[in-house]
This record gives sequence, structure tokens and C-alpha cells, in this order.
Amino acid sequence: MAQYFEVHPDNPQVRLLKQAVAMLEKGGILAVPTDSSYALVCHLDDRAAADALRRIRGVDDKHHLTLLCRDLSELANYAKVDNRQYRLLKAATPGAYTFILEASKEVPRRVSHPQRKTIGLRVPGHKVLSELLALHNGPLLATTLIAIGETEPLNDAHDIRERFEHDVAAVIDAGACALEPTTVVDLTGGEPLVLREGRGALAVLGL
Repeated sequence: MAQYFEVHPDNPQVRLLKQAVAMLEKGGILAVPTDSSYALVCHLDDRAAADALRRIRGVDDKHHLTLLCRDLSELANYAKVDNRQYRLLKAATPGAYTFILEASKEVPRRVSHPQRKTIGLRVPGHKVLSELLALHNGPLLATTLIAIGETEPLNDAHDIRERFEHDVAAVIDAGACALEPTTVVDLTGGEPLVLREGRGALAVLGL
């Protein structure tokens, strides 16, 4: 059965998050809260965990997975970012935005889009997730926690544990999330292309 960590949303218990990080290091998949909805996360460099992440979510290698980063400087290590793109990123991070960017050589080819060589990148604004990323000391590979055959993300940690108790190593419960997806913006073309309008306000990006 999956571990269950109940943490304070504003002052998460570090000892519990350290236990969660140890599970990531061992190849575990976690269900974690974000500033948009719950997500599944795993270690970036663990091939088996990434495959399991896709299996649980029911997506193939053409589905854009997202790298959750601690800050903008870390994000820039995993994507090719020019000055124009950087200004947009700076205006919107941290926050409920996912940006599609050309992956750098730091991103394993198996987790970027097979044809486009792109990756989704995000700097979340959720306190608990930010602390987890800091303790992990690196980005996490993520996908929104939507059950196969459903269209809405799950938002109740107890329900997540019951439904995925044999698929995830742990569930971090910090209360309900906003239950609104991130705004997704493709920055790989000449102009920003909004692929999905969600929680992140377009006005912040000047769009």
C-alpha cells in the first residue's frame, strides 16, 4: 500500500518530505499537489519510473511530459531559451503555466517528444511541491493525475491513495488543489501559441 504523508500546506514537515524524496531516489512514483491539480512525479533519470508514469496515466511517448523545476535558472538548464522566451518565462514563474520548449542535451531523449525534441517545463508556485523540489535537488518528471478513461484530474488525496495504492509509492496530502489545469504555451515558434488556457492568466504573458 502507498505511503500517506499528510503535510501542512504552508509549512510542510521537512522530515516527511525527506522520506518522500528517498522514495523518488529508489524509483518510486509519487502523487503530489501542485498549484493547478494533483500530479504524478518521478525521478528524471529513471527509465523504468518514466515508463510506469506513462502506463499509469495511459499515454504514449508522444504525450508531452513536464519537467517541474525549482526556479527559472534550473529550467534554463533543460531548455534552449532565447532572450524573448526568457522574458516571458520570467513574467510567469513561478505559477500555473507549462511552457513547451526545445529540450537541451540535459533532457534524456526518451522523455522528450520523439519527433519535435521538445519538453514541457514548469516552475510551480505550490509551497509543498517547491520544498520537495528543493530537497530533491533537481527537476522531477511529471504528468497531471488523470485516471485512464477520465477527463478531469483527481483532487482528493484519500481517493488517490485508494485508486492508485498499488501504482504509486506515496501520496502527499496538502489539502485540495485548485483543480484547474495549467495554461500551456508553445514557445518553439515565431510567436507564443496558446495550446490550452487554464489557471495561469494570459494577461501576465501579454497575450
